[in-house]
Amino acid sequence: MNYPPYEQQFAAPAAPAPAFIGQGTAVEQSRAVAEVQAAVIVARQFPRNEAQAIAKMRTGFAQHSLAVRSFFRFRRGKSQVAGETIQFAKELARCWTNIHYGVHELRRDDAAGESEMQAWAWDLETNERASTTFIVPHTRWTTDNGGTRLEDPRDVYENNSNNGARRLREMIFSVLPDWFREQAKEIATTTVERGQGDKPLAQRVADCIAHFEGLGVTVEQLEENRSGRLSGKWTNLDLGQLSIISESIRRGEVTVDEEFPPQRVTVAEIARQHADSTPAEAIGPSTWPAARQPGAGAES
Repeated sequence: MNYPPYEQQFAAPAAPAPAFIGQGTAVEQSRAVAEVQAAVIVARQFPRNEAQAIAKMRTGFAQHSLAVRSFFRFRRGKSQVAGETIQFAKELARCWTNIHYGVHELRRDDAAGESEMQAWAWDLETNERASTTFIVPHTRWTTDNGGTRLEDPRDVYENNSNNGARRLREMIFSVLPDWFREQAKEIATTTVERGQGDKPLAQRVADCIAHFEGLGVTVEQLEENRSGRLSGKWTNLDLGQLSIISESIRRGEVTVDEEFPPQRVTVAEIARQHADSTPAEAIGPSTWPAARQPGAGAES
């Protein structure tokens, strides 16, 4: 009995080819292949100069506007979550040169309420590539309300973009040298702590307090966030961390109430405040009704 070759017996079944490929799709496929081939050739002809890459990185992260957008921080329960943003990763890729990266939505299933996505990064010189495929539920999670199903296409798009950006950041980091990332992180941290301009520390503290008051955050809440340290004792590090929190709030990564929980007043404090605000004579005999005054009704 004649058996088919070994490779045919155990080969994985081929995926069914689409019945029809439009002219636009065929052109796009050819263009994508040609673009990748051209990028590889250019990367080999013009290899990166690491000294220039380091110089560009130092110049970029010395800018305060970029440094404050390079970090995020928010509360998760009783702990703090902090790290570098996607803007930080993209700037590193730009300075390192010859890095391609992107996020693709492979499939969207509105009935199941999820999207299948892929994030990738590719060093064209070393041919080092990192990619990850993941499922993004069409759900927005909040601490108070739990999960909320997203139906609006714009909400689904923004949810997919936010999840894709986090994976893309890790893919870029995986193809970059660790020392390059650590140097950039140190420079950006120093820039954030130094602040913008030549304003004295006291003026920067006042500006910071005024900025957060515009968001509805009191000085007491800011001081509590700084481990109870009074604003007069804040350092450059404190102002840098508050700048990072402000950027996280602006990007929508955390809300004001999540980062600065409203101050709770106990029953005992309310009673004490009421007692302190009530004059002593208001609770004396002069406030009693005439019928209850001492000696009232003794004479008729």
